[in-house]
Amino acid sequence: MNTLVKKPHEKELMGHPVGLYVLFFVEMWERFSYYGMRAILTLYIAAPVIFGDPQSGFGWSNAETLSFYGTYTMFAYLTSIPGGWIADKFMGQKKAVMLGGILLCIGHGILAVDQQWAFFTGLIFIVTGVGFLKPNISTMVGGLYKTGDDRRDKGFYVFYIGINLGAFLGALLVGAVAAKWGWHYGFGLAGIGMALGQVVYMFGLKYLQGVGDFIGSKDSPNKDLLKKPLNKVEKDRMLVMFLSFIIIIVFWGAFEQAGGLMSLYTEQKTDRMLSFSLPLIGNEIPAAVFQSINAFFIIVLGTAVGSFWHKWKNKGKESSSIFKMAIGVIIMAFGFFFMSKAASDVVMNGDEVAEKSAMIWLVLAYLFHTIGELCASPVALSFITKLAPLKYASFMMGAYFAATGLGNKVAGFVGGLSENASDFQVFTGIAVTCTIFGLLIIAILKPLKRLTHGAEDKKAKDDELTEGFELAEN
Repeated sequence: MNTLVKKPHEKELMGHPVGLYVLFFVEMWERFSYYGMRAILTLYIAAPVIFGDPQSGFGWSNAETLSFYGTYTMFAYLTSIPGGWIADKFMGQKKAVMLGGILLCIGHGILAVDQQWAFFTGLIFIVTGVGFLKPNISTMVGGLYKTGDDRRDKGFYVFYIGINLGAFLGALLVGAVAAKWGWHYGFGLAGIGMALGQVVYMFGLKYLQGVGDFIGSKDSPNKDLLKKPLNKVEKDRMLVMFLSFIIIIVFWGAFEQAGGLMSLYTEQKTDRMLSFSLPLIGNEIPAAVFQSINAFFIIVLGTAVGSFWHKWKNKGKESSSIFKMAIGVIIMAFGFFFMSKAASDVVMNGDEVAEKSAMIWLVLAYLFHTIGELCASPVALSFITKLAPLKYASFMMGAYFAATGLGNKVAGFVGGLSENASDFQVFTGIAVTCTIFGLLIIAILKPLKRLTHGAEDKKAKDDELTEGFELAEN
């Protein structure tokens, strides 16, 4: 018998556990379904008003539609907290992801039915399904790596590319199907995407042995951790994680202007005319197309940014997660300086736009926003899996997504300031505020790092400090 033959969950591909690519494709299809459905959701609701289509949607006003959409997306994030808590307390991440996938398949399937009751019922299933799947699948990615494994951050970059590949394809394909054959065919295609993700997950479970299991089961070596109170080190690490959520709220509060203020600016004040004609588009690029630039840049630059930080760390330079997140905020902030330049180029004639700004400033803004996101978001996911006490692993991941949802709410508030200020003032204000905030985080980096008690130190081997923190138990 060859004892060197690896079991499925021990196999690696391109330097990472095969399980990473299983979770990559599951999340890719889940995001395909979610962002595909999201791309047509508000258009469907307001179809009678926007398109004069009395046979579809509800004919709500823009304000009513956007209010409903904001509430829906907020709950999609907030349900990550109970979804993570239930996984920690009763079933483990692996079963929670399975349950979430089933609920999502049901929800998308119901949405394909052309009835008002089906629309709201389907969304309830989807919100609940996202709450179970989203925090727990991210937690499982961290569980693929052992304590001190410096591949973990790079693994999250790979996973993050899967998220954005699904978002990119979902918005394009579901939107195209809905436009050509009807809204509910679009909703149906999103459901097919989620079903494919569920199939990938079921067939890939053999590569996830020992990852995401319920620690409270009688066979778990960590079953007693659910009963132990948090010690000093655990409390400090919980504190620094909650403090890091402030960085997340500030980051997304600025970044999500892409879907609000920047989207309106693109439509109204950006010169989108081309000197040549593109298939299906013509000479003028639709404002909505610019929403795909971020996902495109992430797919192209994701591994490059991850590799940069890996090499940076190997050179012995500062590479803690909080430092990367602060740098991400600063880089993203600089993207808004390009928007300030664009705003300064606009010439107004009363309430009319006499001269618009060039597209290049918008593209450069999205480029810097994307690099900032790649420094902050996947790193934050990895950071939580390094510090969270094992019995609160999924709950803390759920809290992270709730912070992301709060950041989206902040984005709406900040965007609303444009009603009483110029675009230049708002864009410059965001850029300056976020730059100062990022520099402040760097200034207090040492005390923040002390609260982690060496969780990111590859050489930290003190069992008393690390017991119960890492998610990988194999």
